[in-house]
Amino acid sequence: MSEQKRLFLLDAYALIFRGYYAFIKNPRINSKGMDTSAVMGFMNSLLDVIKREKPDHLAVAFDKGGSEFRSEMFEAYKANRDETPEAIRIAVPIIQEILKAMHIPVIEKSGFEADDIIGTLAKQAETAGYKTFMVTPDKDFAQLVSDNIFMYRPARMGNGIEIWGIPEVCEKFEVERPEQVIDFLGMMGDAVDNIPGLPGVGEKTAKKFLKEFGSMEALLENTSKLKGKMKEKVAENAELGILSKKLARILTDVPVTFHEEDFELNTPDFDKVKEIFQELEFRRLAENLMRTFNYSPEGSVEENTASQAVNDDLNVQYDLFGSGATESGPVTDTGGFKNISEIAHSYQLVDSALSRKLLLGKLMEQTSVCFDTETTSIKALEAEIVGCAFSWEPGKGYYLAFPEDNEETQQILEEFRPFFESEQIEKTGQNLKYDIKVLSNYNIKVNGPVFDTMIAHYLINPDMRHNMDVLAETYLNYSPVPIEKLIGKKGKNQRSMRSVPLAEQTEYAVEDADITLQLKNLFEAELPKRNAEKLFRETESPLVKVLAAMEIEGINLDAAYLKTLSEVLKKDISRLEASIYEQAGEEFNLASPKQLGPILFDKLNLVDKPKKTKTGQYSTAEDVLSYLAKDHQIVADILEWRQLNKLLSTYVDALPNEINKKTHRIHTVYAQAVAATGRLSSNNPNLQNIPIRTERGRQVRKAFIPRNEDYILLAADYSQIELRIIAALSEEENMIQAFRDGADIHAATAARVFKVPLEEVTREQRSNAKTVNFGIIYGVSAFGLSNQTDLNRTEAKELIDTYYENYPKLKEYINKQIAFAREHGYVETILGRRRYLNDINSRNQVVKGAAERNAVNAPIQGSAADIIKIAMINIYNKLEQENYKTKMLLQVHDELVFDVYKPELDQVRSMIVSEMENAWKLQVPLKVEAGTGSNWLEAH
Repeated sequence: MSEQKRLFLLDAYALIFRGYYAFIKNPRINSKGMDTSAVMGFMNSLLDVIKREKPDHLAVAFDKGGSEFRSEMFEAYKANRDETPEAIRIAVPIIQEILKAMHIPVIEKSGFEADDIIGTLAKQAETAGYKTFMVTPDKDFAQLVSDNIFMYRPARMGNGIEIWGIPEVCEKFEVERPEQVIDFLGMMGDAVDNIPGLPGVGEKTAKKFLKEFGSMEALLENTSKLKGKMKEKVAENAELGILSKKLARILTDVPVTFHEEDFELNTPDFDKVKEIFQELEFRRLAENLMRTFNYSPEGSVEENTASQAVNDDLNVQYDLFGSGATESGPVTDTGGFKNISEIAHSYQLVDSALSRKLLLGKLMEQTSVCFDTETTSIKALEAEIVGCAFSWEPGKGYYLAFPEDNEETQQILEEFRPFFESEQIEKTGQNLKYDIKVLSNYNIKVNGPVFDTMIAHYLINPDMRHNMDVLAETYLNYSPVPIEKLIGKKGKNQRSMRSVPLAEQTEYAVEDADITLQLKNLFEAELPKRNAEKLFRETESPLVKVLAAMEIEGINLDAAYLKTLSEVLKKDISRLEASIYEQAGEEFNLASPKQLGPILFDKLNLVDKPKKTKTGQYSTAEDVLSYLAKDHQIVADILEWRQLNKLLSTYVDALPNEINKKTHRIHTVYAQAVAATGRLSSNNPNLQNIPIRTERGRQVRKAFIPRNEDYILLAADYSQIELRIIAALSEEENMIQAFRDGADIHAATAARVFKVPLEEVTREQRSNAKTVNFGIIYGVSAFGLSNQTDLNRTEAKELIDTYYENYPKLKEYINKQIAFAREHGYVETILGRRRYLNDINSRNQVVKGAAERNAVNAPIQGSAADIIKIAMINIYNKLEQENYKTKMLLQVHDELVFDVYKPELDQVRSMIVSEMENAWKLQVPLKVEAGTGSNWLEAH
């Protein structure tokens, strides 16, 4: 007997939405500004199914015009749904075009939903002897499951798949047969589809009713067996129950037909698909597609005769040293991108005294050179240099190889010190901060102007990714050699770059320098078009060296103190655990939401209708528990337990492991090209997120100490910089005057909005005014304000309205910012840093609302980031020019931390405060508070 054939039916919109929201925190934006998240997410799901299952037959079902019969039955069906995000609306025709090129049938029928199409086809295929898999995360499909129809559910976060057959559905819904899922859905309703259900019936009650009565109809016939208000509610809403069941039922008689020959999975039109993928700038999907279908192109060679001839001419003059140049080899297919084997190039190895002398001579003649180091570690301060590539003309470059002996390496680097430390030669690179730090290990400085392609692209297109491979493929249609090809994938078997043959090192390293140079030439022309050249040249580029110096310096850590604090925290955690178990009446795994949820919401019954996650578990997220903590001690204890555990694992026990063995200091790494607002982020370890609102959190800062007893820590912090900026940008006279008078801005605001004399403002009024002051920057709503204060929603709305009445220019400024963003598609900071807002004209209110909040917030947060960056550059320059022993160590949002040589304290403190307060002139004075101490907490 032949094996049973299998049909896979994909629920298009469910997978498209799932793909879009999987990327919601880090959307995939291409160089044209298009959000491609939905297309990429769907294609990942599709190829995963084909790769895993190798199906015989496959089709994709789409909604077309919604469900006419359900809308006729119940006008409010799906009425609560938000407008579909633009990115998804744009994605659907593109996905259908890709499916057409892949020869995969698209099934849609006007007036019917994809659920009904899938239900009909699944039943027809079952009759034809097929085993059918409905590919969807939507639990409603469970009602269709049978001996030969299964749910194929892609799990979240790429964790494989779940297949639901009859046993899984019965266990999940606590029913005897899958058809009862229709009754289950009808009883409890569905907020997403606006199916009303029976009032007061949630998931637990619906399962209970089904166990007792078996169906909706049987329940309604036996309402006499119910008690109290539930009896009344169910009896009075019998018609609503029957209607809800009808709405929840998936049709199996849609006018579509399963013709098995039409559903066969065939070979795609690879050229057409690759063409679409290139337009979308999908770099890896073309390769993934070909691997999935085991497709190997039979060597069609791309014509490039003209550029080849030009490169050949250049190569005649380029073999400077007479040997060691490598030429391009045979053509290979790389998913539409050119690669090193296709492009004529001359990359030369420099490994003799004469060739080094000739290279140095050439380097010193240049005005700008791209360089890139190859090392033994991704941790710059622990890395040994293996080689350095140089390029100053496209298609050409040199690789300076270093021996394993450290002294010999130092001697060779000394030869090249004149180049690296030349103030006249511009140094280009990708993530130059890393190379600067590597060279610092050998006491070599990188002087002169710098051009970092990563930073340049961050200003050109902040929402895209900025690593070199992505940039090369996007802007040069070129796929660089992956590092894994040389040293293998991450893990214990990964090789060191030292073990790679020199010829391969040369090709790989010089290619990086060459490609980075070509990107530099493109970005240099693009920066003025984005009004970003001044910001790049005067702020972001000088900041690269400042951050490198701070990271090299590091900060001293009192590991012994943290060990003591660790013991104290462990005792507190044990005490909390005992208290929680006592209140719960049993012990359980506190770190497991699966165990915690049932304790809080089934056993202790803290709320009537607990919030659930998409997987059906009770949500025990912080926002859910914070709401309950005011009324339930066990929840307050759980939240404190979580905070202390995070503090212990993330900082107290982890920070000592980050101490550098050579310097005995902590060296954080600042990411300059991550936050779209321009803010810096700190990693490995993250020193910007140490909690300071709790006593225990603040104690972690005590572990950061000066280098020795001759030094003292100084922390200088901008006071309310974002409020000062919004006052200045909006030209709101009342706020400006309050700041000029040195008044307590929150008390001054409270006095105005609550209409009381300044001296009579209560603590509560000041607190509410403070919440509004900061909330305005983030577009706080009445609902949000009521959650953050003791005000109800009506009082919160009145407070916001009164606030704007007293600060009318603030409201005017907010409206102007949103209008500007709608017209131009971006907003700008005081230095012209742009935040692009592609969703500002979205018809989806949630998406549009987020973009509008960013239109107001980004110029304020971004301007604050601009100002502190200017201050950092100016302070660093002063410290260097005047040979101070004092060093700048950390930047944490609006705060700078310094290791101050005690004899310099008075002079340096005055200089730091002055430079920070005068970094940028606003209508509102900038104010800086500076403190000193024997540790960071004391200084702050």
